[in-house]
Amino acid sequence: MAVHSRYLDIAAQIRARIEAGEWEPGARLPRLDDFAKQYDANRDTIARAIGALESEGFVWAVQGRGIIVRHGMMRLRRPRGDLVKRNVATDSPGYSFPSASSQEVWKHHIPPKASLEPLTDPRIARLLGLPVGTEVMRRFRVTGPESEPPFQINISWIHPRGVADAPEVSSQALGPGDWLVRLEKAGHWPISWLEIHRARMPTKDEAALLEIPTSLPVLEIVRVGTSGGDGQPIEVTEYIVASDRVETVHILHRDESAQAPWPDDTETGR
Repeated sequence: MAVHSRYLDIAAQIRARIEAGEWEPGARLPRLDDFAKQYDANRDTIARAIGALESEGFVWAVQGRGIIVRHGMMRLRRPRGDLVKRNVATDSPGYSFPSASSQEVWKHHIPPKASLEPLTDPRIARLLGLPVGTEVMRRFRVTGPESEPPFQINISWIHPRGVADAPEVSSQALGPGDWLVRLEKAGHWPISWLEIHRARMPTKDEAALLEIPTSLPVLEIVRVGTSGGDGQPIEVTEYIVASDRVETVHILHRDESAQAPWPDDTETGR
């Protein structure tokens, strides 16, 4: 077998073993040296094989832990449309944003954090209409459905006037989106939202929190919430989701320029 394809053959064999259930998701694979002995190959060839599997989403390298088995590219994907729902899974009157169904309680994969911090990101500061360095409430979450790996990182920055109006936004409620309801009750009803989407590569910290390789792109969604009370931004939330976990779904609408260029269908013979 040609040297350049040897690593692909080994990758295929390891992939087949993962799919057969030899290692469960979350399990650690043997060391590169151990694989080298099993397949009578050098360490560099094994490393290339593992690299191929990592790019496919089957494994990921974790510093200090080794090579960890993921769920592969067949992990449950969630469609993400444009409908905000009232969450009905808890007694807390919050919101469920896409991709949540409004029928489930997502768990926290790390303890949620909320603290007053200087706003250092110029992009977020611009969207909130604040100077860089302004102290804002920052809420940090890593969440997902109970039976699944971490689905998303979400970080919210709340405008100081929102914190002044509803200081309880720092607390953790039972239901998702409860803090937005608190802002609305404090005079900002109804909050309206605009989202900005882009694909990018994750940072090492983001990859570790989402349990993905750094070679797997993420979808970054920045949501800007505008107060219905004064018409100004009241919060900005950034979602970071592994690209193999979500599909965006949008209904396309015709601009006036894309309407039929004829008066009615009778002129087309239909």
